[in-house]
Amino acid sequence: MEKKEFQLHDVVEMKKAHPCGENRWQIIRMGMDIRIKCQGCGHSVLLPRRRFEQKMKKVLESAPE
Repeated sequence: MEKKEFQLHDVVEMKKAHPCGENRWQIIRMGMDIRIKCQGCGHSVLLPRRRFEQKMKKVLESAPE
């Protein structure tokens, strides 16, 4: 399985959409756990890194350098 590349402030697409209907999430914290924020309603979720890597589909927008 290939390693997925992502960094702080990237906008990612997850395998399942949020109940609000949006499927764009911004990474707002990285460490052992990763906190992502829904771009639709602003709700944030904290996931263990391993679970986040399993559920992330792709990076939609890379963070500005």
